[in-house]
Amino acid sequence: MVCPHVRDVPREARTAADSGPDLQVSLGNLALANPVMPASGCFGPELDSLLPINELGAVVTKTVFAERRSGNPAHRLTETALGMLNSVGIPSQGTAGFVSDVLPAYRSFGVPVIASVGGLTVEEYWRVVEELAPAEEQMDAYEVNVSCPNLEHGGLAIGTDAAVVERLVAGIGRRTRLPLLVKLTPGVTSIGDVARAAEYAGATAITVCNTFPGMAVDIRTRETILGNGIGGLSGPAVKPMALRLVWQAAAAVGIPVVGCGGITSAEDIVEFLLAGASAVQVGTATFTRPYIMAELVRDLAELCTDLDVTRVAELTGGLAPTHTRQETRCPE
Repeated sequence: MVCPHVRDVPREARTAADSGPDLQVSLGNLALANPVMPASGCFGPELDSLLPINELGAVVTKTVFAERRSGNPAHRLTETALGMLNSVGIPSQGTAGFVSDVLPAYRSFGVPVIASVGGLTVEEYWRVVEELAPAEEQMDAYEVNVSCPNLEHGGLAIGTDAAVVERLVAGIGRRTRLPLLVKLTPGVTSIGDVARAAEYAGATAITVCNTFPGMAVDIRTRETILGNGIGGLSGPAVKPMALRLVWQAAAAVGIPVVGCGGITSAEDIVEFLLAGASAVQVGTATFTRPYIMAELVRDLAELCTDLDVTRVAELTGGLAPTHTRQETRCPE
């Protein structure tokens, strides 16, 4: 019996795969034509005119909350060396607005739709999933965002407590049959502990990771540049740290890992796959190159050919054994 959430790979992707490396990957029972998708909050249907969205492995929506949210005060974005700080605060139209005004546009692209869901309390997450239940036929999976550093009431508290993550994810699992990705925060002592909690609670996969907390200061006004004071650092500057967290998380769990953090090239994607990821998300790079994800899919196929890789899935966890030892002491 075929699971109703495993979508047929688009004809265009099958044709490309027949003439080159096989880019298909799976996140549990969710099949993707290739491992490239946007990070939540960094993509919207309005990019349709700039990007052949049907060439992506999936699309991930902006995070949905139960009620409408306006987000944080200006300024919300500022550039940093090799990256960006954001403190957007996750504006949302609420579940009703998402279903009526947002979801149909995502569904129209013909690729799997992963709906990101959020909340300020465990109970709000559950409420969001309950209210989205009538529209689940238009979605292929949920990504449970327990990792945003820019929210009121602490923001990171839910995602840093393994017991709370376990309770939250288990509760969502009782309310839906869709696959569940759980997006983790880097702001923990042990990414493995939280990853295992999500897996134990029934997560299909985990996404590692969200932005790293940071701030920027204007020395002339002596004020913080972001209106919220602090924000999330993303971009190439965080890639080495995100790569390490993916490696640690993949070693801790038996479910797929989606890697995220500073990806700008096909070589970056292969690094994340070798570290243990099964798929990747692209965020900050899309701000300056909104078409980059389609380029990455094509570049990845060429790079696999250069590396004599016939199936991209074979790269996952493929680091040489001498380089896969978990850390036993502080690096010198």
